[in-house]
Parts: sequence; structure tokens; C-alpha cells
Amino acid sequence: MNVFLWILQGVLAALFAAAGIIKATQPREKLISQLPWVSDVSTPVVRLIGIAELAGAVGLILPGAFDIATVLTPLAATGLAVIMVPAMGLHARRKEPQSIGFNAILLIVAALIVWGRFGPYAF
Repeated sequence: MNVFLWILQGVLAALFAAAGIIKATQPREKLISQLPWVSDVSTPVVRLIGIAELAGAVGLILPGAFDIATVLTPLAATGLAVIMVPAMGLHARRKEPQSIGFNAILLIVAALIVWGRFGPYAF
């Protein structure tokens, strides 16, 4: 199960790192063409979301990899799961069911990491 959790952490970290870098660095116009929901959110909020996603991605991998402050890994997963809740709300208001489903999958994966790393498969 430990290997499975590491795989989930790696996949989730890669997804959130890519999304975070895009949201934190791309111009608003380019983001709107890629992510239409950005038109409903201010630029500083989009940047904040990107930075939070990037920090969560780093938190999923580095503490366990270096065996330093390993409690940060399930805390990072908790933070990413929390980010998915308002994301699903935003997509619900915009009537985007596919995005809601994707966010729900990310939330479930993050919750599984939280359960495993806080519980029986802690570092």
C-alpha cells in the first residue's frame, strides 16, 4: 500500500504542479483561452490558486522523499482536497459537469492520501 500511496502522490503532485505553474505564470488572456472559468475570477485569486497548488504538489513529495517533517505530506493532501471543494462549486455554477467530475476524482485521490499518510501507512 505504501508504494500505491507514493504512486498516487506522484501523479497528484505532477497534475497540481503543472496546473499551478500555468496559473501562476501565464497571462490572463492565455489562461482564459485554456481555462474559461478564469474569466469569473480575479487575476490575484488565480495566481493564489496556482501558488497553493504548486506548494501542495511540493508538499506531497519532498517531506517523504527527504524524511523531514513528514506530517506535511498529509497536510498538503488535505489542502489540495480543500481547494477542490470551492473549485467544484465554481464549476457547478458554470454548469461544467466534466470539470466537477475531474475535481471530484482529484479530491478522492487527495483524501485517500490523507487517510493513508495520517493513518496506517504514515512515514
